[in-house]
Amino acid sequence: MATIIYTHTDEAPLLATYSFLPIIQAYAAKAGVDVETRDISVAARILAQFGLADDALGELGALAKTPEANIIKLPNVSASIPQLKAAIKELQEQGFDVPDYPENPQSEADKAIVAKYDKVKGSAVNPVLREGNSDRRAPLSVKNYAKSHPHRMGAWTSDSKTNVATMGKDDFRSNEQSVVIPADDTLTIKLVAADGTETVLKTGIKVLAGEVVDATFMSVAALRRFLTEQIARAKAEDVLFSAHLKATMMKVSDPIIFGHVVQAFFPTLFQQYGEQLAAAGISPNDGLGALLNAVSSLPEGDAIKAAVDAGLAEGPALAMVDSDKGITNLHVPSDVIIDASMPAMIRTSGHMWGPDGNEADTLAVIPDSSYAGVYQTVIDDCRANGAFDPATMGSVPNVGLMAQAAEEYGSHDKTFEIAAAGTVQVLNEAGDVLIEHAVEPGDIWRACQTKDAPIRDWVKLAVTRARASATPAVFWLDETRAHDANLIAKVKEYLPEHDTDGLTIEIMAPAAATAYSLERIRKGEDTISVTGNVLRDYNTDLFPILELGTSAKMLSVVPLMNGGGLFETGAGGSAPKHVQQLVKENYLRWDSLGEFFALVPSLELYAEQAGKPGAKVLADTLDRATGTFLNEDKSPTRRVGGIDNRGSHFYLALYWAQELANQTDDADLAAAFKPLADTLTASEQQIVDELIAVQGAPADIGGYYRPDDAKASEVMRPSKTLNEAIASLG
Repeated sequence: MATIIYTHTDEAPLLATYSFLPIIQAYAAKAGVDVETRDISVAARILAQFGLADDALGELGALAKTPEANIIKLPNVSASIPQLKAAIKELQEQGFDVPDYPENPQSEADKAIVAKYDKVKGSAVNPVLREGNSDRRAPLSVKNYAKSHPHRMGAWTSDSKTNVATMGKDDFRSNEQSVVIPADDTLTIKLVAADGTETVLKTGIKVLAGEVVDATFMSVAALRRFLTEQIARAKAEDVLFSAHLKATMMKVSDPIIFGHVVQAFFPTLFQQYGEQLAAAGISPNDGLGALLNAVSSLPEGDAIKAAVDAGLAEGPALAMVDSDKGITNLHVPSDVIIDASMPAMIRTSGHMWGPDGNEADTLAVIPDSSYAGVYQTVIDDCRANGAFDPATMGSVPNVGLMAQAAEEYGSHDKTFEIAAAGTVQVLNEAGDVLIEHAVEPGDIWRACQTKDAPIRDWVKLAVTRARASATPAVFWLDETRAHDANLIAKVKEYLPEHDTDGLTIEIMAPAAATAYSLERIRKGEDTISVTGNVLRDYNTDLFPILELGTSAKMLSVVPLMNGGGLFETGAGGSAPKHVQQLVKENYLRWDSLGEFFALVPSLELYAEQAGKPGAKVLADTLDRATGTFLNEDKSPTRRVGGIDNRGSHFYLALYWAQELANQTDDADLAAAFKPLADTLTASEQQIVDELIAVQGAPADIGGYYRPDDAKASEVMRPSKTLNEAIASLG
């Protein structure tokens, strides 16, 4: 039986669900559309690991491989270790018997606990559900709204000192080796130490014919030299120092790199107290904030805090996450996520916030050079040509290769911090060495897999989108990079399977593709970026944030490879601040526009799956209602006193009911919604007054990672008039 699965996730999107989902379910029920929920939040996934909740994520992962799949996925927390520990603590306080996260696992029991938590941390949801490639673009209504209501862009000057710093050698990109597997096989990764000792790092890695397998490493010695140089450079150039990583999605490698940034910025601190910190289980990988919180219990706590203060005074000014609270770029590894932080910096004149509370030019440190050139190209373009104009600029929709944990985002279980000097080898079942690297202690080595079927599907989707939108499509692939060279060969093999007559389809290295797209953007022209998994993530934040002011307003459709669909609702990068504001003053700024957009194709798919034309009527009327919603500018306002997320849901419900009442495709639905449309129209001011009346005072939702359902529902549905009107649908 066809069903739409609406996911409970985390933070602001979860809170919005308490308000919006009752509206969805009430409207859907009148058309015979079944909408169910599954909880895939961080808290629910922790509980599932210890048998205290159903494994909803596992269930949906299996569903995503079937033609019956119809899943609406809201943004999840990609939990860093500090976030994971906070969620564990909250669950324990709520009475759940979940163990602490072992700081230094030695026993087999502790190692088993860590293994369970490792399945929760980082971006654990996306690789499970993404059984298809990504089609992400701004709906025409959003683009038109952005042009007529352009968001503020910071001015750029030709003398801006903002730049990107990247390694360029001895990093993941430069050390990459790549092979195409000729036949189904099983691979093993082992470390052969300098003394001949062999350690199997991972075995039983199943690969399929045609699969692309890569391996690479980052030299920790080169990384530390690079970081020391960039810290000195930032001070010499009198710019802010900032590090930009993806410690959430790249949950094994990037926290380690982040820890090296912390150590490099505070060399004296770690020279003097490194042993004491390590003995106390305090890791720089968890960030400066965790370190400062933990050292208060150490005998040397005051001296360590003084050493931190001295390091801050001696080094360049650090970019800040919250200058008022003294939260730096290095406080929490998950606070500064590259795909959100770099576009925000570029949008704000190339500035980040300094310790003095003012904006300043910034040295953005992106250690690995695989994709750093994209951001440097945009910065150079803005320095030469000024800020982009949202009222006239073109778009860069994306077709992303992400199915079946493609590329770097599937590397977590094959990423290792090397324990001893030697050689890491990737061997096939016959014992042949396919890839090998000479490594030193502390080097970060990883392997990635990209299956052939997703690549072929990705090429097909790129051609489909290019033809549907009559837009040039560019594969962002660099022939001088090992992995990309193998993908280029496959793209050239699979393109002739499709009708490309009259289409412009190019292959360019990422920096060149960026420059080409920017040239067209400034002419108001669109260009599809056809990218791998990481650039999919980066580009679907970079260009929407510049064009629209946010990436939350994108339509994100994942046509699943076995049929069915996954509909994603936008980015959640600002979700934590929204929750904090709600708890403080009962005001939620989260914009649910992504949920509105995702629901339309989900309903269209349901109409096909279930053979229910009423679902298509719901989709068509919702699409028109969303257009009215945008034209009437009913997204959440910026501060208390205006409508917030709950008010935006009311207006969407109002416009949707009006469209349903006035449509002529289904007389029964029109009759069913006419009374509701009349009631909501007549009660508009009363409902808005009720929604605004609760603002300004603290709100109790009963938990951050696992809110109390009754409390959260009461907070998010404060209008008695609206609730009764929705309930009247029966």
